[in-house]
This record gives sequence, structure tokens and C-alpha cells, in this order.
Amino acid sequence: MERSEATPPAMCLPLPLKALLHAGFVLTGVANTLLGPILPALSAKWSLTDSQAGWLFTAQFAGSILGVLLSSRFVVRWGSQVALVLGYGMMSAGVGSLGLGAWEMGLLSIFCSGVGFGVAIPTTNLLVAEASPGRRAAVLSILNLAWGGGAVAWPLLADLVQRTNNTRAFLIGLAGALGVVLLCFVPAFFAEASSGNRPPPAEHLFGPRGHVWSSRFVMILGTLFFLYVGTETALGGWVASYAQRISPIPGTAWAITPSFFWGPLLLGRALAPAILRRVSEGVLAVTGLLLAALGITGLLVATTRAGLIAGIGLAGLGLASVFPITVALLFSSLGASASRLAGPMFALGGLGGATLPWLVGFSSTYFGTLKAGLVVPLLASLTMAALHLVGSRSSNANPLLSWQSKI
Repeated sequence: MERSEATPPAMCLPLPLKALLHAGFVLTGVANTLLGPILPALSAKWSLTDSQAGWLFTAQFAGSILGVLLSSRFVVRWGSQVALVLGYGMMSAGVGSLGLGAWEMGLLSIFCSGVGFGVAIPTTNLLVAEASPGRRAAVLSILNLAWGGGAVAWPLLADLVQRTNNTRAFLIGLAGALGVVLLCFVPAFFAEASSGNRPPPAEHLFGPRGHVWSSRFVMILGTLFFLYVGTETALGGWVASYAQRISPIPGTAWAITPSFFWGPLLLGRALAPAILRRVSEGVLAVTGLLLAALGITGLLVATTRAGLIAGIGLAGLGLASVFPITVALLFSSLGASASRLAGPMFALGGLGGATLPWLVGFSSTYFGTLKAGLVVPLLASLTMAALHLVGSRSSNANPLLSWQSKI
């Protein structure tokens, strides 16, 4: 593919900064998935219907959309350091205040946390992707593996802290840990990181609007961001509530159910770099989405806890590589335009996170069963698989790879 814009040189990230970015992403994984394991408890505390509980996800990801928009401007004007300090500061404030007041206060707290990870996630992905232009899908899989580590650990901790009535203490501790990461993002790291090649200037990130905005590829990619984040959030956010209803589980053991989703997702991201040496990114994405759809179908027909775990685990494994591949595709296909489009793409992801989980709750209340709500991520997974295939329809190449010729 011939690009109309030159690809910027790679940044060199020192090892301490790489370690800090990955450590911060572990905590971001906890903050990002905070609602799922404690949603039944919050619903009971505030006497919420499923439709009302769905608004918590909407508030969280409405905040993330604002955070993404802020991150783009902050990176250009003041650099990644300021963006990351803002992101981790907002996450710390939101997490620390969650549950202190009524439902309205909870919406504000989760909105604040959403702003934080809306800033931190795209900024971190952008730094890592631009530092490794030759193997973006692999390094982004490793980065998001760190995020998955936090997502897996949180439900296990949630069971413990709820059984011991220490949820508030945990939230304060998490807020403190996020604050420590914030303090570690000092200018020295970024001065070293940019000593060889400085980050792209504002005209690179927000240059003249070109034909990419009307490209079919860009529209498909934006839809993929919207559907993926919405699907992942809907499954991870509602599966604990679903487990509590489908099969009575003593105590708070239902709270660990999301780990059976995030665990296989974590495993899949760990295996992705090795798998990508043997198969194309497109084949892995389409295969994964079909596995995810199969897993969600199994979840919907399950009548036992074992069947539920098998279904949600298969869904997590199938979705594992989809997000890193989607982000990598943005950079590998659009060249210099990618950084300009990264903000809108992550904002569309946030919009999906605000919309699909709410739609699950609305459908559950409307039809009187959470099974009806979970049809939403099933349809989204099938739609994403179809979009990948549509992108390669006019050639015999593997899915996604032929899209580049259409830009």
C-alpha cells in the first residue's frame, strides 16, 4: 500500500518507563473492570433495577470518552507525562470515592474513574505502539496482558473483600496505588524517552483532515472499536450478576465469576505473540470472534455453573487478541494518520462501553431476563466477525490484510 503520509520514526522507551507503563496497566485493568464483581452488591445497596444498574456502565464510559478527547489534546500540548498524571489522578479520585454516598454520587465517582482510564489507556497504547513499529500486534498484546492481569485478579479479591466486609478499605488501597503510579511519572522518564526522537508534533497528530475520514476502512475500524469495547465490558460487567441468578452460589462466590472470563482472555493475550508468527492477524481475529460467539451461546444455554464457566471462558479466549490486533491495524494501515485518528477511535470504543452494557441492562428489564440482555454481545461478536470478512471480500488475501489497498 502506498501511503500519502510518512510514518514517523519510532520513539525509544527506556526500560524503567516500559516497566512503569505495564505496572500502571495492571491497576488500570482493576479500575476498568471494577463494577462487574461488585455490581450485585451495589444494586442491592442502592435498590437498583438492571436498567438502572446499566447506567453505571454508561457513566463510566461516558467519562472515558471525555478522557480520550482530553488525552489527545494533552499529549499534543503538554506531552504524555501530563496526560498520564491526569489519567491516574482521576482514576484514584473516582475509585477512592465510590460507594461513599447515594447512587447519584456513585455515578459521579465512576464517571471520574472513566475519565481517568479514558486518558491513560490510549496514551499508553500510543506510546508502546510507536516504540515498536515492526511488531505492534505482539507488543500491544503483551501490554494488554498486563491490563488483563488486573482484570483477572480483581474478581478474586472482590470475593475476599466482600466476605470480610473490607470493600471500602480495598478501594482506598487501590486509590493509593494509583496515586503512587501517578507520582512515578516524573519528567526524567520522558526526557530520556524523547532524547533521541521526540513525540510527533501537533501537525502530525491533528493535521489537515484528509480522505481517510471518508474511507470505508476507517468506518469499519471505528465500528470494530465501538463493538469490541462494548462487548468486552458487557460480558465482564454482567457475568457475575448472571451467575448469581442462573445457579445459586453460597456467600459471595459469584463475585469470582468474571475471573473465568478475564483469565482465558489473559491466557490468549500471552499466547498471541507466538500464534502471530504462524497465522495472520486477520485469521486470528476472525477465528477468535467466532469462538467468542460460540462461548456466549454456550453461556446463554447453560443451566449449571460449570456450563456457565465453560461458556464465559471460551468467550474470553476468543476475544483475547481482537483488541490488540485492532489497535495494531490502526497504526499499520494508516501510517502518520493513525495518531490523528487514535483519539476518535478510542472515543468510539468508550461509546461502545457506554452503550452495550446499558443495552444489556435495558433488555434484561424489558424482557424480564438477563439472558435476553446477553444476546447483545452475541450479536456484536458476530457483527465484528462479519466486518473483518467484509474488509477482505474483494480479494483472496487473509481478512484485514487486503483492507490496506482500499485506503
